Amino acid sequence: MSQAFDAVEVIRAKRDGHRLSGAQIDWVIDAYTRGAVADEQMSALAMAILLNGMELEEISRWTQAMIRSGTRMDFSALSRPTVDKHSTGGVGDKITLPLAPLVAACGVAVPQLAGRGLGHTGGTLDKLESIPGWRAALSNEELFAQLEDVGAVICAAGEELAPADKKLYALRDVTGTVEAIPLIASSIMSKKIAEGTGALVLDVKVGSGAFMKDVESARQLARTMVDLGTAVGLKTVALLTDMASPLGRTAGNALEVRESIEVLSGGGPADVVDLTVALAREMLAAAGRDGQDPAERLRDGSAMDVWRRMIRSQGGDPDARLSTARDTHDVVAESSGVLASLDAYAVGVAAWRLGAGRARKEDPVQVAAGVEIHVKPGEKVHRGQPLLTLHTDEASRFSRALAALDGAVEVAADGSELTLSPLVIERVS
Repeated sequence: MSQAFDAVEVIRAKRDGHRLSGAQIDWVIDAYTRGAVADEQMSALAMAILLNGMELEEISRWTQAMIRSGTRMDFSALSRPTVDKHSTGGVGDKITLPLAPLVAACGVAVPQLAGRGLGHTGGTLDKLESIPGWRAALSNEELFAQLEDVGAVICAAGEELAPADKKLYALRDVTGTVEAIPLIASSIMSKKIAEGTGALVLDVKVGSGAFMKDVESARQLARTMVDLGTAVGLKTVALLTDMASPLGRTAGNALEVRESIEVLSGGGPADVVDLTVALAREMLAAAGRDGQDPAERLRDGSAMDVWRRMIRSQGGDPDARLSTARDTHDVVAESSGVLASLDAYAVGVAAWRLGAGRARKEDPVQVAAGVEIHVKPGEKVHRGQPLLTLHTDEASRFSRALAALDGAVEVAADGSELTLSPLVIERVS
């Protein structure tokens, strides 16, 4: 770095609503990665960004600086095109599990670098680790070999991929700056651009169970990420999808793996199947392979074949029995009618309190803990009927999980006035 700045001067500039120069951004990201800018200084800058925002040019420069903090991958030597998908996170969002093998069954390679859960949203790696023997850490050589052979990989990102983002991601979580759109967009896109995928489809969640609570902020995030990808020649499209209520009928690690296997077997909840197929179609189109119907690959078993090979290739046993929780507790309907709403955030917090999630990065998770959903919004309920079943290995956790669910369920006497959000709200390209 040719020019050195003072961290306080950069913080003040953003605090006072000024645009950061390219040189300031390059310096602060590099200095923070090296440890020359302290966590408390980067915390102050992150809060200033949350409060005052950034222009697209600033976000783009910030993203590029984070990419330069590490190495870049290149999949151009593979025999098939690559496409990746990223979800901004939600409750019951197990879509990556059936989606990666489904797209691979259609002849496109999927290098899915996934993360762990934090707070009320579940992590893909935590879910897959409920399969005995499965491992998240692969070397670059193993990653490339599996992509060429199987066509799909779901694994942890290597330490050398955008290390600045890893440091900043952990800091945002403990400083109340997770929701800053410039920081969300640059965090996601720095990893995806550095990963070297040929095309990218974004699933931007909207609603109580998502980081973006309203369509307008979700649209702004989607537009920012699509523009960042397009600016560097990465074909990027985004779908805004509903996260007012949980996806599917499970939230929790082994529970969601079980549901994903149902989808790959040609069954599973309609919303999970519909979103998996919608995202698969977008991914195939982005990779230039849109001449086939991915729904057929679920029906004919070829997506399941890829799943089994993918799990086995990473040391897992696709036939192993998944853990079940020691204790369960039913939440029953207090009246008859139609389920008007089921709050996704409340279900996510309940699953987390049952042991399915973590409060800090180093916390362990219970693989069998979570929430099973028996009735979805729009469906009829009868008084005394189980609406939810809570699963945990520690019965002492039930009381706090039930507290999280207080007021989360709304039953209407008559469903005629009920209007449910469409699953796919909008497409941004």
